[in-house]
Amino acid sequence: MNKHIVKGYDEDLKGLRTLIRHMGLLTIEQIRKATQSILERNDVLAHEVIDSDHEINILETKVDELAVRILALRQPLASDLRMVVAALKISNQVERIADYAVNIAKRTLILDEMPPFPEVEGLSTLVKIPKLMIEGALTAFETYDVNLALEVWHMDHKVDEFYNTYLRKIFDEMIADPKNVGPCTQLLFAAKNIERIGDQAQNIAEAVYTMVTGKSFNESDILKNAPKV
Repeated sequence: MNKHIVKGYDEDLKGLRTLIRHMGLLTIEQIRKATQSILERNDVLAHEVIDSDHEINILETKVDELAVRILALRQPLASDLRMVVAALKISNQVERIADYAVNIAKRTLILDEMPPFPEVEGLSTLVKIPKLMIEGALTAFETYDVNLALEVWHMDHKVDEFYNTYLRKIFDEMIADPKNVGPCTQLLFAAKNIERIGDQAQNIAEAVYTMVTGKSFNESDILKNAPKV
């Protein structure tokens, strides 16, 4: 994040980071609302999430336009180029995460037509780590914190553990009583979208790693050099 002779260049780079931050904050709020909507069977909140998705799509378009402008007019090199490329990748990942929040909200509208089902409460536990991951990954992008990015990346295995445990519980409920198949199917969809949020946050962490280090992310090297727990 060096200063440049042309002031407009620094303003463009700052604008790119600001757009990513704004996208991230809106998306984190979408995750919160979507989760709350399904836990509380709140159709109004679910519709808010669905209706707000276009704002994030617009921001992604703005990131694309500004990034193309920077590449065309500023011809960035080295760390600046890596930041612009990372911003393009990250905006796409954040937009996908927002789509997952919308998908969760849509499950609310379907579940609301069914009797209350207690296993929905498990989603509140499942979403905690993915939410922390997206927050951490975006902070790592803003602060060029490669250690935080790696910390986020390693958190995904915990998401997978919670997800697999939740799936087993849901499948057991489906086997126990055929009447549970309807709500359980919707909860499976919701849980899968939450698990994918973790995957996309992990992808953001990988983009940050490359942005900061200038090296391609190599999973085997990262795992080999991971601290012993």
